[in-house]
Amino acid sequence: MRKLLLSAFALLMTLAAGAQTVTSPNGNVSVKFWLQDGRPTYEMSYKKKAVVKPSHLGLELAKDKHASNGQNEQNLMDGFTVKDQQTSTFDETWTPVWGETKTIRNHYNEMAVTLNQASMNRDIVIRFRVYNEGMGLRYEFPQQQKLNYFVVKEEHTQFAMTGDHTAYWIPGDYDTQEYEHVISKMSEIRGKMKDAVTDNSSQTTFSPTGVQTSLQLKTADGLYINIHEAACINFPTMHLNLDDKNMVFESWLTPDATGMKGYVQTPFNTPWRTVMVSDDARDILASNLILNLNEPCKIEDTSWIHPTKYCGVWWEMIAGGRQWSYTFDLPSVHLDNLDYSKCKPHGQHPANTANVKRYIDFAAKNGLQEVLVEGWNIGWEALCSAIRYQKEYIILCTTNRYIYNVLVIDMRVKPYIYRRIKDNNHNIAFITLEAMSRTTVNFA
Repeated sequence: MRKLLLSAFALLMTLAAGAQTVTSPNGNVSVKFWLQDGRPTYEMSYKKKAVVKPSHLGLELAKDKHASNGQNEQNLMDGFTVKDQQTSTFDETWTPVWGETKTIRNHYNEMAVTLNQASMNRDIVIRFRVYNEGMGLRYEFPQQQKLNYFVVKEEHTQFAMTGDHTAYWIPGDYDTQEYEHVISKMSEIRGKMKDAVTDNSSQTTFSPTGVQTSLQLKTADGLYINIHEAACINFPTMHLNLDDKNMVFESWLTPDATGMKGYVQTPFNTPWRTVMVSDDARDILASNLILNLNEPCKIEDTSWIHPTKYCGVWWEMIAGGRQWSYTFDLPSVHLDNLDYSKCKPHGQHPANTANVKRYIDFAAKNGLQEVLVEGWNIGWEALCSAIRYQKEYIILCTTNRYIYNVLVIDMRVKPYIYRRIKDNNHNIAFITLEAMSRTTVNFA
């Protein structure tokens, strides 16, 4: 059931001293927005306790020849006036493809504030959605002559904490999340960072007080706070950088090779920046706020999506002492000038035909639905076949040098292949699906 009630003068909206306030459906969460000397500012409370102290919002833009305003570009951080504000209430119940519950309720009160920057004659919208367990905010950029193409140098979304909370954190890193969580006071993050950055094959930390989202916090008076993001589409992932003198977290986006944080063509919406809060830690875990803020599923036929049990050779290379490489003959690999036929294989790579068949036999015997082969082997670069083995169909796909070497073996009949593609120009990995009709056996 869906109810959408729009009102320019909603009862949950109050105007006092230029501030606009929107509360959650149950009244526990309150978000107030105003302009402080032309700069967007908000604060958040839970059951009348401060959660986020007054915090600024905005984006720093680059003076760049590729931007519509070129070297005349100005930041989207100040010089604003309120042009319009709209509020609404939304309530629906939707059915996820799969998950912990059969249905999910999406119930929130919303406030959208349109801001005008007179110096550039352009508008932006800051939208707040307030749920019973927290809120999300995002920036929206309608297409305009002075806001068509722009380059984000940095996003300055702040989360000013009310004290030196206990934080459950891992180091901010552009390349990996494979760290053990550290539990410490926020003020102790700087001192514990060096030991927290344990060895990994690929690491790029950015700050002695930088941490990753989602970030879990606990206050001295028993509030649980979680800072994260939702609907991250065509925009960098958000980390958090801590000003440990003032206890203020600020968004820190993953940059490209030039240091820029985003290339935007309007109309465009940023991901949601989320803050969940409760006096019961279980509410954070049970919350569907992130799912509700994500975009609805655009896949029409979702019948093939389901939970599964699988096994694979990954851990042989991680913890089993087996090799990632194909040969010891190459101290370094140049993909544009490489002939593996002239190399002597060392025979220690586990992603080989005999070993994979052993895993398939194990999966079939023990009721596992799939086998995952993550690795590389010579002769598998262009393999994409359906294989009949153990009286079941197996879906294989490995690909060329521009695509991750991932092999998914499906122990059931499914007319799909799974391909995980790496876009070398943008350093992005994503998944595609395509129909497959070939049924020939073609193991390397």
